Amino acid sequence: MGAGGPAARGGHLYGVGVGPGSPELLTLRAARLVATADVVAYHAGRRGSSQARRIVAAAGLLRADVVEEELVYPVTTGTIRHEAGYYGALAEFYDACAERLATHLDAGRSVVVLALGDPLFYGSFMYVHDALRPHHPVTVVPGVTAVSAVTAAAGTNLCLHEDTLTVLPGTLPTAELARRLADTDAAVVLKLGRTFPAVREALRQAGVLERAVYVEHASTPRERVLPVTKVDEADVPYLSMVVVPGQDLRSDAAGRAGVEEQHAASPVAPRAGRAPGTVHVVGLGPGGAGWTTPETTGLLERVAHVVGYAPYLARVPQRPGLTRHASGNTVELDRARLALDLARAGEDVAVVSGGDPGVFGMAAAVLEAAADVGDDGDAPVPVRVHPGVTAAHAASARVGAVLGGDHALVNLSDNLKPFEVLVDRLVAMAERDVVVACYNPRSRSRPDTLGDVRDRLVERVGPDRTVVVARNVGRDGESVEVTTLGGLDVGTVDMACLVVVGASTTRVTPDGQVWTPRGVG
Repeated sequence: MGAGGPAARGGHLYGVGVGPGSPELLTLRAARLVATADVVAYHAGRRGSSQARRIVAAAGLLRADVVEEELVYPVTTGTIRHEAGYYGALAEFYDACAERLATHLDAGRSVVVLALGDPLFYGSFMYVHDALRPHHPVTVVPGVTAVSAVTAAAGTNLCLHEDTLTVLPGTLPTAELARRLADTDAAVVLKLGRTFPAVREALRQAGVLERAVYVEHASTPRERVLPVTKVDEADVPYLSMVVVPGQDLRSDAAGRAGVEEQHAASPVAPRAGRAPGTVHVVGLGPGGAGWTTPETTGLLERVAHVVGYAPYLARVPQRPGLTRHASGNTVELDRARLALDLARAGEDVAVVSGGDPGVFGMAAAVLEAAADVGDDGDAPVPVRVHPGVTAAHAASARVGAVLGGDHALVNLSDNLKPFEVLVDRLVAMAERDVVVACYNPRSRSRPDTLGDVRDRLVERVGPDRTVVVARNVGRDGESVEVTTLGGLDVGTVDMACLVVVGASTTRVTPDGQVWTPRGVG
């Protein structure tokens, strides 16, 4: 063993972050472990280059008697001939790395694996860590990440107050990268090199190109900082990064940015004399793109702005010229006012809802906000509502036709109405043999609502009414359960579910289809 110490015990694996480039950004603990290790391992390109090794060598931490293990990638760029492709070749490589290091660990040696930046932040050490951790003690020593280094180099405030930060690999498809950039306040894009032209296009499509900053070789003498618009795409190293600073919307923790602050951040300013645009309120349907109507798809391809709850906006494809305005789940009126304000500036806007916008969706909120506008002499903003497939009718179709007879849709949330009011309505409909589809059946803040409703219904109509619990209809994780009021397990129901309580005439076929006759009796 080398000149060790209590931190460099034999048979122990250390993943050590060496920082983004400057030897002066090594932590004291990292320096001590490297200097006392029996084995220092590092990943390298096929030409034998390892920036992590260069950092510790420049710091004078590699002893003459230390064993070095250079782990050379089988491929970095270019084509790969492997039956399982690129990722198959890398998986095989990481397995081989783990075997090499395990030989030293089994012999009682301390092994330090160098990691550029931080070991568990997009680092190759992660794969060695996962392979060896079940068999050997492992310690991870964090390092200064490249995100911190490039932000310092750019000299920008990355996030303020409730701004959200997203770290994105530049290897994502352009449209997906643009969508994610548009849906966040601040962003860092890494893994550039040959991906840079596509990354720049994604920045443009997301509307953030002008405030994006390019940084390469952060914290080193070769550091270079430029606006992304000034970068020569032919000279971009892989380890360079792009920073998109946040704009400090000063929203609260629930995403309730004040209307005046959202307007201030809007790229559109009202222009006197310009005819207002139109606010289109559209439904995306309950699931995938196949359940979005052609009319809605066509509108989303034409409007300049799309406004909505962030998870719904994530379902809208990004394209050049489209600006996205994401917000939290409980700010419907603020969202509607923002859309109306954009339209008054002459922009065509789509406000998106899941399912149908007129069924517990954004249509009522937009019309309410439009009705609240005083007479200021401006032309009124046209509001057009476009239908979508509802979650209730999608769930009914999945089991057959449980809504085939008279039916009603009820929102079990008591945010906008007293609980007793909604229970009275639901019980009255069940007693009159109307099938009821219950939206928002049970949440963390309302864990007992559905159980109370079930108990009241059992008391009034009995335990034998058919119940359908549909989860994630049209999405990953879809499931449908057919049970009864008496057999309903409330604990398995959450906000991803829709619960349908059948009528006394609702029938279940031997093969599990559920349908309600159109007549009475």
